[in-house]
Amino acid sequence: MSQTLQSPIDTNIVPDVGPAAAEPARPKQRKDLGRKVVIPVAFAVLALVLWQTAVVFTGVPTYLVPSPMDVVTALIERAPDLVEPTLVTMQEAYLGFLLAVVSGFATALVMARWKTAELGVYPYLVILQTIPIIAVAPILVVWFGAGIATNTLVAAMLAVFPVAANTLQGLKSTDRNLVQLYRMAGAAPRVQLFSLRVPHALPEIMTGLKVAASSAAIGAIVGEFAAGIGGGAGGLGYAITHYANQLRTPELFAAVVLASVVALILFGIVSFFEWLVLHRWHESAVPDDE
Repeated sequence: MSQTLQSPIDTNIVPDVGPAAAEPARPKQRKDLGRKVVIPVAFAVLALVLWQTAVVFTGVPTYLVPSPMDVVTALIERAPDLVEPTLVTMQEAYLGFLLAVVSGFATALVMARWKTAELGVYPYLVILQTIPIIAVAPILVVWFGAGIATNTLVAAMLAVFPVAANTLQGLKSTDRNLVQLYRMAGAAPRVQLFSLRVPHALPEIMTGLKVAASSAAIGAIVGEFAAGIGGGAGGLGYAITHYANQLRTPELFAAVVLASVVALILFGIVSFFEWLVLHRWHESAVPDDE
């Protein structure tokens, strides 16, 4: 009778939780990373092949639509002339991004802490975002002069709203039960803000930073269009205008490609930082197969 009542579960069997158990997850991660790299590259190659084929068979003049090979040739031949403008635009975009991050995050903290500050400041952030930056840039030139400083300020103006708006939204979306728990424990508002609300808002903050990364690069280019150059340092915006006026379309496309690279580098840095911050706990950073 005692034999029939024995538990079917063998208590001597211990589940394997060592390194070998984690091995199946690693191929999934590699597969997911490979898909994220291979698929975009395949689409890019297909688009370039179609572009090259269309230009060759239609006989479109180069000054209207250059082929990808023309653009690559222009990149190689004009590389010495495009290095300095690229570095100038990188400096303007990245400094503008940092300025936008600091000012936008600080503004969001103040608005989240005091409702009066939100009611007084947020509408003007929206107005700042709606004003055409191309119309504001000449005013900044009058105030600060043409050059890198003005273009950096234009980049920051275009990038500050995504940082402030997304950060504020994340700070205000904290679970009310957790906020009440902190209040019952006697936590000061400052403690609630930095130990509860800010960690909870990290996904929204990272989203705002990624939007601001591309916005800062756009702002730097727009600033160069409107504010021109100062001190003889012209960025990619000046190069684009120069090549467009001379109908040197392959060089124009090359400058546009480099402007995109400037934005992609900053976006990649922010995305890597987002992965470092979120991949251990937030679902948005977990591979789909897991």
